[in-house]
Amino acid sequence: MALPRLIPVLLLKDRGLIKTTKFQHPVYIGDPVNAVKIFNEKEVDELIILDVNATRQQYEPRYGYLREIVSECFSPLAYGGGVRTVDHIKRLIQSGVEKIVINTACCTDPLFLKRASADFGSSTIVAAMDVKKSLFGKYSVYASAGTKNMGIDPVAHAVNLQQLGAGEIFLNNIDLDGTMKGYDHALIKKIVKAVDIPVIVCGGAADHNDLFQAINVSGASAAAAGSIFVFQGKHRGVLITYPEYTTIRAGLTS
Repeated sequence: MALPRLIPVLLLKDRGLIKTTKFQHPVYIGDPVNAVKIFNEKEVDELIILDVNATRQQYEPRYGYLREIVSECFSPLAYGGGVRTVDHIKRLIQSGVEKIVINTACCTDPLFLKRASADFGSSTIVAAMDVKKSLFGKYSVYASAGTKNMGIDPVAHAVNLQQLGAGEIFLNNIDLDGTMKGYDHALIKKIVKAVDIPVIVCGGAADHNDLFQAINVSGASAAAAGSIFVFQGKHRGVLITYPEYTTIRAGLTS
């Protein structure tokens, strides 16, 4: 039986990879192709690559460069960033991308998500939402790389994304991004309970046990992370890592 997935998330800016903290303070961590090659050696379950500037700067996916990255990737690869039209999705798939991550367009043009799911199949479409908590403790969905508060409740948004045909939901917590303080397991449980489709969680993973808890206890179908897969030690030195299969099996079947 296949185990739930542990997924590294790589943030693409120009032709390099960065890591952010709370969607700010980007730190350069290396070349995308080299990172993909290392993750190949570690036999990762899947990779997610997100272009952090595509939506804010209003450019479409850079298909040629993505094709270079995908050609080196042995695992399934999902891409998000600047995806706004059916033609964008078609060209990404032609470039070798297996799953398409749609975020801002899910808020600004929900019918686009419905068309995309109908044309390419729900299994191809990952509906993403970035979530942030207000000073009063209320969660809200944000768009445009976390810069625009949409005033939408995450649970209601998740239900709507499922109804529109999303095959998976990618839940990313802005407040915890890059902090390595642990997932927001209470929020994860609410989203998982509200929908029947797989939920990928991201934002704040503290360690391997936190990944396992997100799946075993909070009910996520996959645990995604950035920092714990690219940094090591208190000084956050860049070192790409991924748990051994035996560690994953023990953590997810215990």
